[in-house]
Amino acid sequence: MDIFPTFHKLLGRSDREALLKQKGIVIWMTGLSASGKTTLAIGLEKVLHEKGHLCYVLDGDNVRTGINSNLGFSEDCRKENIRRIAEVSKLFVQCGVITINSFVSPTNDLRDLAKSIIGPDDFKLVYVNTPIEVCEQRDSKGLYAKARRGEIKDFTGINAPFDTPISPDLEIKTDKRTFEENLKALVEYVEPRIKP
Repeated sequence: MDIFPTFHKLLGRSDREALLKQKGIVIWMTGLSASGKTTLAIGLEKVLHEKGHLCYVLDGDNVRTGINSNLGFSEDCRKENIRRIAEVSKLFVQCGVITINSFVSPTNDLRDLAKSIIGPDDFKLVYVNTPIEVCEQRDSKGLYAKARRGEIKDFTGINAPFDTPISPDLEIKTDKRTFEENLKALVEYVEPRIKP
């Protein structure tokens, strides 16, 4: 089947950004499970929304129960999960939406894949750096305990690797500062980058 792209007929990104009075961007938050990524993402969305910005949070729960519900956690499935998320994020950015992503995205290769799809100018990597001991204490779902008992295979941080990001755009150490302090730092990082 032949595909005939119609992108050249559509409104441009600048038209949408002008309407919204903001610049579309992807804030890609990576870190271990229970590191605080989603809590910070939700906090960032609320602050920006209150300031009149259109945002959307993508995280494992709302993606894996919908568009990626057919994927497991094998290496190939994780790669496809990130690829699809990046493609959706790219569409959001083209609409001028501030897209706040909260995914473990455990390897540098996966993060590089997302960055290559979204584009380096629109992709900002935020490393939510939380020691695994703290993540285990916060883990309300009991996933770390299950992984340590062998009930969950390939669980990042226990029996699957997590690559420390090589050069994140922002690093947040959730065990060193309060949530409010970390959220303030995140907002201060994002705000200049969404000005039209």
